[in-house]
Amino acid sequence: MHLLQRLDKKARRGSKPRCHWLTHGERTLVASRLTKLGEPWATVSEEDYWMPDGFRHPGEACLDKAAGLLPHNVRLTLRDWWLAHWRGAMTPTFDIATTCTVEGEVGLILVEAKAHTEELNNEVAGKDLKPSARPNQIRNHQQIGKRIEEASFSLTNFTGIPWKLSRDRCYQMSNRLAWSWKLTDLGYPVILVYLGFLNANEMRDRGAPFANHADWEVLVKMHSRPIVPDNVWGIRWDIHHHALVPCIRSLETPFDAPIEEA
Repeated sequence: MHLLQRLDKKARRGSKPRCHWLTHGERTLVASRLTKLGEPWATVSEEDYWMPDGFRHPGEACLDKAAGLLPHNVRLTLRDWWLAHWRGAMTPTFDIATTCTVEGEVGLILVEAKAHTEELNNEVAGKDLKPSARPNQIRNHQQIGKRIEEASFSLTNFTGIPWKLSRDRCYQMSNRLAWSWKLTDLGYPVILVYLGFLNANEMRDRGAPFANHADWEVLVKMHSRPIVPDNVWGIRWDIHHHALVPCIRSLETPFDAPIEEA
């Protein structure tokens, strides 16, 4: 059976299968690919743990649940920091996450991947709260807003430049940056990668593919301007005495790459 058949039909094109191809194969090769995403700040070895693991274990990473990425106590701390009531609630899910080494410390590379313009353009909005929301959902909505504000205020103080992370606009990018900030508070350096897959031409019915790295970088910076200045990207920031690096990367990877199981 072709490996793509292991994914849901809607997930067999675009950024998702490319993330699986990126993490598929012999472990030293995968580690090398992931290291390139985090260079020059991070190194991934074959002993590190990543999600997804190719097509064998295709689950994406919720950091409060992924035992291979973080210790139990850290995962609980993250969950309770973000949510007032966690039963039945979801935390942010990263397209790729891997342990790594950053400046001699155990850290994480966290990847948010896109394959066409509308994937990012559709995320300008804030976090939705339906009129029919239950009390626990309302409390979670309120707590998430407070946590994002907390991260934004702290990042402004640490960097000396204005951060405006928000629950109510650019929510996905805001929560990725807020979680990265919290991980530094818990002792983990973080490389947060916005990854654009180039020339995903099978997605033209959904949005314009990225023709080159410059196209992707311009789009990311335009999207992020309401919440962070352009000079946030590609810089190593010292946050809680640990590295935090938001960076923009691009790759060209066919969605139906001819890689089969050994």
